[in-house]
Amino acid sequence: MLAVLSPGQGSQKPGFLAPWLDLTGTEARLRWWSALAGVDLVHLGTQADADEIKDTARTQPLLVAAALLAAEHLPMYDVAVTAGHSVGELGAAALAGVLPAEAAITLAGVRGREMAAACALEPTGMAALLGGDPDAVLAAIEAHGLYAANRNGAGQIVVAGSMDGLDKFAADPPARVTRLKVAGAFHTPYMGPAEAALSRIAAGITPGDPVRILLSNLDGSAVNHGREMVQRLVRQVTAPVRWDLCMRTLADLGVTGVIELPPAGTLAGLLKRELKATGVPEIVTLNTPDDLPAARDLIARHSGLRGHEPVVQFRVVVSPAAGTFTPAADLAEGADLRLGQVIGHVATRQGPVEVTAHDSGLLTEWLAHHDDPVAPGQPLARIGGQQL
Repeated sequence: MLAVLSPGQGSQKPGFLAPWLDLTGTEARLRWWSALAGVDLVHLGTQADADEIKDTARTQPLLVAAALLAAEHLPMYDVAVTAGHSVGELGAAALAGVLPAEAAITLAGVRGREMAAACALEPTGMAALLGGDPDAVLAAIEAHGLYAANRNGAGQIVVAGSMDGLDKFAADPPARVTRLKVAGAFHTPYMGPAEAALSRIAAGITPGDPVRILLSNLDGSAVNHGREMVQRLVRQVTAPVRWDLCMRTLADLGVTGVIELPPAGTLAGLLKRELKATGVPEIVTLNTPDDLPAARDLIARHSGLRGHEPVVQFRVVVSPAAGTFTPAADLAEGADLRLGQVIGHVATRQGPVEVTAHDSGLLTEWLAHHDDPVAPGQPLARIGGQQL
């Protein structure tokens, strides 16, 4: 099984998009997207220095554009899973079919501008903690009135909040602390004005449902419905990024191959450290067009690249949460399903969560059965569709 990952803010490097502009149509596409984002993506990706592309309002649409540009040169129909870190979720949502590329770029532009504006309201910041007992670290963060904004796995937690609180926290830290050069406390309640502004724009989008497994930063679960994913994308502006849970779901799904889209390297490093005990998937970091052959080869080997013969396209319904699965009593393999039909539920600690069909077609095969324990994103049923 193959996953494509879209990185978040902090992964950008000066000039990282320059090699891609040699590909036909890339510059024109970037100029069109620049009009939507309200920033010059061509300049930012090729000539801007590190300080210029550190600006939140510029960085966020640049990163989403980079991911989408590179993915256009991959056979994405053979990719099973997409996920993104922070603003990278917008790119992942577009690659999963929830958002058109233009909507993802527009939202990234609004998100970046509004988060930058929220940062200017009062002095806030972020710091990275590495190591230490996780429970002790989280308790210390809470005791200082701060927030665990990112839980990136591999022993890394990013703390955020007021500058005064961060200074006091750094004076007696529970783990090694590195202050981050960012504009403010992202993924905390300080970003409330940005979330409200993004919500007003996102309300006008008509999303599609995911055509592949799409993981959410909120809790690492797979999201089956486009409208829910848009709501999560908005909420994520103030909610912590649980990349640790996303990586756990990748492992639970049995992902064997990973492609990190440009600017690649950060998420690959986290995966290698987090999954070294259980098995690291084969990873390709896609940074320039020279890396495309390796990425395509990985897709061919980990997804079973199809030939030119017509084949039936299947879509997989996945679990929205961890728990115990119960299929609908009146559904047997071969039944006709309609879009939105309830096909079962997952019993969780918080109560039952409905599982619904995200497409019409035949219930070709149950992949989980009565009382089976399931993880977020685990395939539950296969729906048969049209021939390709």
